[in-house]
Amino acid sequence: MEFSTFGQKFSRHAGITQLMDDLNQGLTAPNTIMLGGGNPAAIPEVLAYLDQQAQQLLKTGELLKAIANYDGPQGKDTFIRALAGLLSRELGWPVGPEHIALTNGSQTAFFYLFNLLAGEFADGRKKKVLFPLAPEYIGYGDSALDENHFVACKPDIRKLDDGLFKYYVDFEQLEVGDDIGLICVSRPTNPTGNVLTDEEIVHLDQIARDKGIPLLIDNAYGTPFPNIIFTDARPFWNDNTILCMSLSKLGLPGVRCGIVVANPTIIQAITNISGIVNLAPGSMGPALTLPMMESGDVIELSNQVIRPFYQAKAQQAVAWLQEAIPLPQFHIHKPEGALFLWLWFEDLPIHCQELYQRLKQQGLLVVPGHYFFPGIEDEDWAHSKQCIRLNYAQPEADVQAGIAILAREILALYGQS
Repeated sequence: MEFSTFGQKFSRHAGITQLMDDLNQGLTAPNTIMLGGGNPAAIPEVLAYLDQQAQQLLKTGELLKAIANYDGPQGKDTFIRALAGLLSRELGWPVGPEHIALTNGSQTAFFYLFNLLAGEFADGRKKKVLFPLAPEYIGYGDSALDENHFVACKPDIRKLDDGLFKYYVDFEQLEVGDDIGLICVSRPTNPTGNVLTDEEIVHLDQIARDKGIPLLIDNAYGTPFPNIIFTDARPFWNDNTILCMSLSKLGLPGVRCGIVVANPTIIQAITNISGIVNLAPGSMGPALTLPMMESGDVIELSNQVIRPFYQAKAQQAVAWLQEAIPLPQFHIHKPEGALFLWLWFEDLPIHCQELYQRLKQQGLLVVPGHYFFPGIEDEDWAHSKQCIRLNYAQPEADVQAGIAILAREILALYGQS
């Protein structure tokens, strides 16, 4: 059987496919320690709240109504109106229903936006998506219809005290040519837990405006919900910003509900694409979370339960790692948000992909770091082969057991076993 160019590109192995295959393996093989995927933690207070909402939906008949009817291609009207009201009240943004569209998960939204604003244009021009700070989310790299769709800049790497380091945008090296159609960042960043400073965001916004292109901020872990941010960061949006949000990290990855907040022109385009590709986004997530958007409970739950839960787990995991791997070559990106710790093993004797395979054979799943550098053309850059992503949000016993396996392997590689 012969596949088209599209078929060949999207049926081949990709980093995001490996990650999701590993996630499924972790669910079906009970002895596997799953510190690789992005599944959120099972927070008892959150699950209890969602269970209460689900029971109420079932009691009132709204659950059956949600699954027995299509929504429009923009998404559930009542949810969109409630979310617009929430963003307007809480953040003072001039947002109405015309500024919001829903998708079947953020991954779908990125695919729409990357191909809507970059690629081949009618006049023959070709434009790219720019990541001003790599590493970036593993799911971006294969979300384009054509090759050479992305370009990225290496970060300014600054070592901090206590074995930590932090990435910053290297504005001196950042070039935004006429072939760039979109600037994209995640905040907090998946995989590193980095939170771009307010100054970096404002600077990127100004660059985008000067170039007449949008700035896309992937806000899956950000404020106002689920607010998995451990440092000061002002919410940011304007009519030149595309903000992508999600219900996944609230604890609902299975409902596959992404949220796009943008100017009405972008929203209408997303709506039209959604109608062609999906008919309509799924209804379950919006129906289940509508009451928490209307009441504002989503803000309180994020601030009082979700953020403190993850912050405590991140701090504990950092302490365990530093105790288990007391090497000067071992650095942890300063944990400022999201569900992950980004581990850098300076002068690692093997490629991080081989480290991943060795750990997998011992029952520990992580994600090798080289997948997180889409658009970096320097294939010889050692740093991109020396990092791994670790999900610290899993049960404490799993995190401790996984760290023990990782420590044994790393210490042996550096001759310290």
